[in-house]
Amino acid sequence: MENFRKVRTSEEESPLPFSDLPPDVVEMKVKEGSKIRNLMNFAMAQMELKGSRQIVFSGCGRAVTKTITCVEIMKRKLGGLHQVTKVRYKTLLEVWENKDQLPGGPVQNLTVHKNVPSICILLSRDPLDPNEAGYQPPEPRHGLGMQLSETGEDTSGSSTKALKRPLPPPHEELLTKKLQVQVPTSQRGSGTTNCQLDHHH
Repeated sequence: MENFRKVRTSEEESPLPFSDLPPDVVEMKVKEGSKIRNLMNFAMAQMELKGSRQIVFSGCGRAVTKTITCVEIMKRKLGGLHQVTKVRYKTLLEVWENKDQLPGGPVQNLTVHKNVPSICILLSRDPLDPNEAGYQPPEPRHGLGMQLSETGEDTSGSSTKALKRPLPPPHEELLTKKLQVQVPTSQRGSGTTNCQLDHHH
């Protein structure tokens, strides 16, 4: 393969793996070299300025992690989004050209079919079918604050739980203090035994 150079890569076009999508749904195709800021600016404009109800992020191969990052940022910024995640394989076609071709000779191209993992994530302001494989409900926005206040006002059983929670950190401090104390004594180990010997004399 060292005599060949990659001329182009194309991915097979495949329909989005979601049912009941509006025909004009925006698909954000995330590439390995895409800038997250640019993707997010465009996606947020679609959802906030143009009022889109749904948006799809898709990426394959090395762009999968970047696709997930974009989705997590959008969920944090907008909140209340329903999500369906689909993972599948896509076929990439890579065309490689022989660098050592004879001038005027036949063009030697090599086409490589690559199967790469691909991810498609649908985010929707409107509720989606919770029975759909890969469905995730919106994350509760103020869930944590509510839980804390509930445990505080709850029965005595949960208030003891609340009291128990802050205990671990001081305990860890005690451990570190003990360790700090042990280190110097072990260094002075020979010194202390000498003192004891002197005492015995």
